[in-house]
Amino acid sequence: MNMRILVVDDEPSLRGVLVEFLTQQGYAVDQAASGEAALQMFSQAPYPLVLTDIRMPQGMNGIELLQNIKDIDPVCQVIIVTSNVSLDTAIAALRQGAYDYLTRPFEDIELVSAVVKRAGEKIRLVSENQILIQELEKNNVELGRVNQLLKQLAIRDGLTGLYNHRHFQELLTNEVTRSKRHQREFSLIFLDVDLFKLYNDAHGHPQGDQLLKDIGHIIEKCVLQTDMVARYGGEEIVVLLPESSKDRVTRVAEEIRQQVASYPFAGRETQPLGKVTVSLGIATFPHDGNDGPALLHSADAALYQAKQSGRNAVR
Repeated sequence: MNMRILVVDDEPSLRGVLVEFLTQQGYAVDQAASGEAALQMFSQAPYPLVLTDIRMPQGMNGIELLQNIKDIDPVCQVIIVTSNVSLDTAIAALRQGAYDYLTRPFEDIELVSAVVKRAGEKIRLVSENQILIQELEKNNVELGRVNQLLKQLAIRDGLTGLYNHRHFQELLTNEVTRSKRHQREFSLIFLDVDLFKLYNDAHGHPQGDQLLKDIGHIIEKCVLQTDMVARYGGEEIVVLLPESSKDRVTRVAEEIRQQVASYPFAGRETQPLGKVTVSLGIATFPHDGNDGPALLHSADAALYQAKQSGRNAVR
């Protein structure tokens, strides 16, 4: 598409010369007889290039038009047309963002063509740069999404979507440090699916995998968004509850136990109690351990007691 150019001059003869010449050069040229008319046309559909007389006694002059155009479209290129006696004004226009200036009378009309071609090249480069910037921004957004996905993959368990064992250890270490600094409690729940091997053997590993996913979803519905649920390994799941007392962790653990026991898992009737159950051990910092390993040991010991007491229990 031919570049659109707006020619602005209050003298019809001079305006006509530029319009005719630039049209012959293959440009799509419009014209305006005043700064006000030009600004109205530009506001409706901005032009990439404007040639304007600098002195238009009636109303808006070329400098004012330049300023208004730049407010609307900073990348528009404006060529000032002036007489030899007003070069200082033309130079002032350059300082305010004009691309170049032409002096009249034109000694060689081809000079107009050369200046317009240079301006057109700059317009093309600016346009290409804008497209490149947009592509880079788009790529950065996409890269951000990929990085976020990779980050999630690095900290999530591939089967259940819960946090993985390694990330849980990081969360636990951070929570110990934070709780020591602020002298706050926090608690752990160590959970194990009762007789999971029996269920797996009866229904196959795919159904066993689905069971673990479903239990993970049940647990997430029983806790707060600030609580963190992780697959510790195999059929073991651990829950970290920041700023939670023994009373709260006991209530949460009991709710998880009840929700799992009442959930209609496929094939639950093959389990000894006719339902899928879990055993849970709880521990609270700092009463049951003053660091991560000690707290995990206490929760694991409590889980063992729940198993020994007949399973489907909280200890």
